[in-house]
Amino acid sequence: MEKLDLKKQYKSLYSGKAQVIQEIETPPLTYLMIDGAGDPNNSLEFQEKVSHLYGLAYTIKFMIAKAEKQKDYVVAPLEGLWWCGDMKQFSVDKKEAWFWTLMVLQPDFISKAVFEEGMIRYASKKKLSVLPAIRLEMLSEGKAAQALHVGPYSTEGPLIASIHRYIEEKGCVLHGRHHEIYLNNPGKTAPEKMKTLIRQPFL
Repeated sequence: MEKLDLKKQYKSLYSGKAQVIQEIETPPLTYLMIDGAGDPNNSLEFQEKVSHLYGLAYTIKFMIAKAEKQKDYVVAPLEGLWWCGDMKQFSVDKKEAWFWTLMVLQPDFISKAVFEEGMIRYASKKKLSVLPAIRLEMLSEGKAAQALHVGPYSTEGPLIASIHRYIEEKGCVLHGRHHEIYLNNPGKTAPEKMKTLIRQPFL
């Protein structure tokens, strides 16, 4: 049986050419989500929440695979929504002012009941006295401009500016939050080879 791979199912949402801005139409999609704030590079909270998010994602995957052997799938890459109080001031140089939502895309068949059972099993396995503040929620971004950044996260600034300028030159306005999709594992990939999709919804 071939595993469901959401990156292939939604190929246009998880691929792109370096520095080439393309317009995409995103359907409503369901994610595991968890919120936080502050510079992710200097935050234990960030690392803990990434760990909880993936711990739950794999708990649900294995729970589904055991119960329904025809429904195995590849766990999707980490994604993040990033914003600040005034998006005109949003900058990679001011990460301490950022708010963020970390996300992992889920297959359509992951219901609220499955999510809640997964939370219980994950908390029990990790012996957590308090459930992490993860939720199952739909995100609907609609039209967006997207481009692939290759290199360290710290060098994303010019591409972000180019995407914003592209949207403004169309006579449109930014709508929704700055969205990043991390196609590599930063612990296993050299910074200069990191691939990050940068997405900005617009109206």
